[in-house]
Amino acid sequence: MEQPNNKAVIVGVNLQDRPDFAYSMEELRNLAEACNIEVVGELTQNMAKINSSHYIGSGKIDELSALVAGVDASTVIFNDELSPSQIRNLESSLEKKVIDRTILILDIFAERAKTREAQLQVEVAQLQYMLPRLVGLRESLGRQGGGSGMKNKGTGETKLELDRRRIEDRISALQTELEKLVAQRQVQRKQRQKTGIPVVCLVGYTNAGKSSLMNKLLDAFMPESNKQVFAKDMLFATLETSVRSIELPDNKSFLLTDTVGFVSQLPHYLVKAFRSTLEEVAEADLLIQVVDYSNEEYERLINVTNSTLKELGADHIPMIFAYNKTDLTNEPYPQVNDDKVYMSVKEGAGLDELVTLTKKRIFQDYVKCGVIIPFTEGRVVAYFNTNANIQETSYELNGTRLVMECRQADYDKFKDVFVEPVEVE
Repeated sequence: MEQPNNKAVIVGVNLQDRPDFAYSMEELRNLAEACNIEVVGELTQNMAKINSSHYIGSGKIDELSALVAGVDASTVIFNDELSPSQIRNLESSLEKKVIDRTILILDIFAERAKTREAQLQVEVAQLQYMLPRLVGLRESLGRQGGGSGMKNKGTGETKLELDRRRIEDRISALQTELEKLVAQRQVQRKQRQKTGIPVVCLVGYTNAGKSSLMNKLLDAFMPESNKQVFAKDMLFATLETSVRSIELPDNKSFLLTDTVGFVSQLPHYLVKAFRSTLEEVAEADLLIQVVDYSNEEYERLINVTNSTLKELGADHIPMIFAYNKTDLTNEPYPQVNDDKVYMSVKEGAGLDELVTLTKKRIFQDYVKCGVIIPFTEGRVVAYFNTNANIQETSYELNGTRLVMECRQADYDKFKDVFVEPVEVE
């Protein structure tokens, strides 16, 4: 997104007194700053419905034009996705570059994408956004048909059709490449499912602390793994889905997945493009929604996350809440209240409480039992030593006596080997 300077005015319409309007404008400002754009002015209007031709009312256009000139802004950023005709009409009236919330988010995603899959997904989303807007891109294509003779008439339209075809061909090629990567991940996911290891997914609003939480859990339980994920205090730091195995001291383990953060009005192009990545969420055994509890609008952010999960078909999965950044509030921490853990990832406070609650939810298929295994079946003893939480080991005349907590499936798998069940207190 080339700009003569990096100054912009942001514009929003408050439709029917939206309760989240002020926050959405603040978020638009943050999105602009994430694109290295300096917001130097703001204009808002209360309306019952969007103006179909210019987004804002005709009287506001003059006010906006004066504001833009007064602060020497090169760009005007609108808080909703604009139609192709709205972009064209606004650029004609304002004689400035006009962009919307969607293109801002797409630009941030493009800048943050590091893996080949993320780059492909972002490019597909950008092209799908661009396709219906070709005609409104500063009227540059239309002007090419403005020659004096009849022979030049319509060359702009021809160029438009060529560009449209090129974009459609490019989208098709990208989606073919993406399908191969998606197929690879589906194979990996099926292999993980065969192991029976539970999958826990971190979800939540962008910049809530999901990647930082994953790193803290890795530090606590897998200090020598060197498998930290990228974490930074900025919007959309994580675009790649990262999966790490968390191995607990009691021989229980689960797979922890970090996902792309959500944002209000997340462009449907992006949800569609990242659907393959976000499939990890829909197949999890448990979701941990990480919430920035220090944000006064945290309840709205939870609602945005929940509605995005519903769109992904993941709203049926059990969920617990990690209320992060509680150290920046007056709430006591760490503490657990039903399915909520009040914590501070930065301080490492509340990790144990979160893991305890997680274990209660995902290891419900574990049973506490006592068994005697014949001495000739040492492999079975070795298996349980590796895959179960052994609480007591002793030796009887007829075999090794184990008191343990193990998966019901493992108990059933070896029950024919056991000499006899043992009473457990």
